[in-house]
Amino acid sequence: MSLGEPLDLKAAAATVSGLAPDSNSHSPDEGVIEDFAIIDKKAVEQLTEGLISHYLPDLQRSKLALKELTQNQEVLLETLQQEISKFKECSSVLDINVLFSEAKFYHNKLVNVRKEMMMLHDKTSKLKKRALRLQQKRQKEELEREQQREKELEREKQLTAKPAKRT
Repeated sequence: MSLGEPLDLKAAAATVSGLAPDSNSHSPDEGVIEDFAIIDKKAVEQLTEGLISHYLPDLQRSKLALKELTQNQEVLLETLQQEISKFKECSSVLDINVLFSEAKFYHNKLVNVRKEMMMLHDKTSKLKKRALRLQQKRQKEELEREQQREKELEREKQLTAKPAKRT
């Protein structure tokens, strides 16, 4: 029902009292319904306009307040989304920091392993040199013993009596 349509007071009264407009039942409000029919349409329009003029400014202010609240809510939602993205960025930065600290830890381990390998290489080189010197020394000693035996055998041969040759 719009404001420009005429008001069917009998139907409205019957609806308010819970009865259908064409109902034949008798109610104590029957006299009131007939009184409504006497009311002038112009009076109804004036009352409607007065009611509208009385509540319309409040409703318009409420509408503006709701619109402002909706805009503020949108701004807050946008700000919240930005904060969430910043938080995610910070979280990813923390993850990157953890990753860098792990990389540093493993880099230090690698450096220590490399130092240890260099130290072991130096030790093996020194041991190889020492083993080579010892081997050369043993070979020299064996050679000297062999030469000594040969000299002793030579001396024994020279010391053994030789039968004289008959001439």
